[in-house]
Amino acid sequence: MNFRTTFFPPIVLACLALASGCQTTEAPKASDSSSSSKWTTLFDGKPTDKLRGYKMTGFPSDNWVIDGDALKTVPGKAVDLITVEKYKDFELEVEWKVKPVGNSGIIYRVAETDGPTYTTGPEMQVLDDQRHPDGKNPKTTAGALYALIAPSANKKVNPAGEWNKAKLIIKNNHVEHWLNGIKIVEYEWASPEVKALIKVSKFKDMPLFMTQPEGYVALQHHGEEAWFRNVRIRRL
Repeated sequence: MNFRTTFFPPIVLACLALASGCQTTEAPKASDSSSSSKWTTLFDGKPTDKLRGYKMTGFPSDNWVIDGDALKTVPGKAVDLITVEKYKDFELEVEWKVKPVGNSGIIYRVAETDGPTYTTGPEMQVLDDQRHPDGKNPKTTAGALYALIAPSANKKVNPAGEWNKAKLIIKNNHVEHWLNGIKIVEYEWASPEVKALIKVSKFKDMPLFMTQPEGYVALQHHGEEAWFRNVRIRRL
């Protein structure tokens, strides 16, 4: 579609700015974590009581296994892992890798409902950009705010089979996605610009999507193999 810049309404300009990774000077800096608490290890290669299955009381050992120093999905029935505790403002660090054509995600501010995790929480995409069909759409590539905001052009993602280091920060409703040391997405939670993007997305008919002020953090099981390691979180 061709646009005439002289006819862009303010809401469209704001959405375009979000999609390109732009930032307003007035936005609070989520990456300023001077008031952060101590790190909580969610997984470091050993069994943990900090994670459980979505809508389960314990760890879903039929769906996830420990593979060396990593958590690995078992292909088949998909059960997402979620944190035992809920989080509002936080910083999450995790390393991930997928097999060729692999797909997964990190979903946050999740509520436990009758639907899947992605019906309430937004997703930081985990993907084999080179081979998976989602890699053809910038808004569904690795690191994206899935189906809403594409990563910035300076993104660096390692190929399938290699580890990537992700960081997710939420502070005062300012959200940042980092991948391999580079900030690639930032936006304001529940802002008019984000709400406008949701209204024209696949999430428009999910009334609870991105409405939670706090929630669980989920590691998505998409049915195929994915690995996560060095998973830790701290409240901000």
